[in-house]
Amino acid sequence: MKEYRNYSLAFYGKGEEYFKIRIVNTILTILTLSLYYPWAKERSLKYLYNKDTFEETPFVFSGTGKEMFKGYIKALAVLILLYGAFIYLSFNGYPLTAILVIYGGIFALLPLAIHGSYRYRMAKTSWKGIRFGYTGSQAELVGIFFKGLLFTILTLGIYSAWFTINLRRYILSNIKIGNARFEYNGDGTDYFVMNLKGYFLTLLTFGVYLFWWQKEQFQFFVDHLRLEQGDDAVFFRSKATGSGFAGLMIVNFLILVFT
Repeated sequence: MKEYRNYSLAFYGKGEEYFKIRIVNTILTILTLSLYYPWAKERSLKYLYNKDTFEETPFVFSGTGKEMFKGYIKALAVLILLYGAFIYLSFNGYPLTAILVIYGGIFALLPLAIHGSYRYRMAKTSWKGIRFGYTGSQAELVGIFFKGLLFTILTLGIYSAWFTINLRRYILSNIKIGNARFEYNGDGTDYFVMNLKGYFLTLLTFGVYLFWWQKEQFQFFVDHLRLEQGDDAVFFRSKATGSGFAGLMIVNFLILVFT
């Protein structure tokens, strides 16, 4: 008979600590015309990772701004080229082509950015010296992304539930830690029904149900995730509540407005 035990996953970050990091990052990013952004990302990620713990041991992010700078410059160069093409076509009487170029280029970059980000981020993540990894294929991810995008457009957005789940399933199921691997078994139909219910109940309750809808979405993503190693598995369970989401979102909104 298998034995079961509970594991603790916790976050100990503080708003005032993170605010100091964010304000310095923002100022330096502005002063350097965005070139400091990779180092700003490094500082933010290292703080957030260090405050995230599993069994009271923090995660570690070992990436550096210098490493991320190379990828950032490439992305920036491509965006500048796309924007340049958009301006050129717009001022030469091809506004429709200009729009297609800018949006087509951005959508083409998205799956490449997702793949590159997960590959780098996971390679630089560890816990107790055990390294994470991402084993997904760029070609497969691009195929899933554009198939989902096409069907979403053709169904006027209805397929977006399956698009979201298929993308999430592929990415999460290709993340490993040591010789253990994550598995995600969420179903697009269940996700669609949940969101349809959430949408109509939010309308019927004049927005009150929105917080419980948020809780259900979070719970859906968490509760369908597990970590497998041979015959053993770690199952994730959300303890979030609708009232908890309501308190968090309302208080945060008021703080943002009055500050």
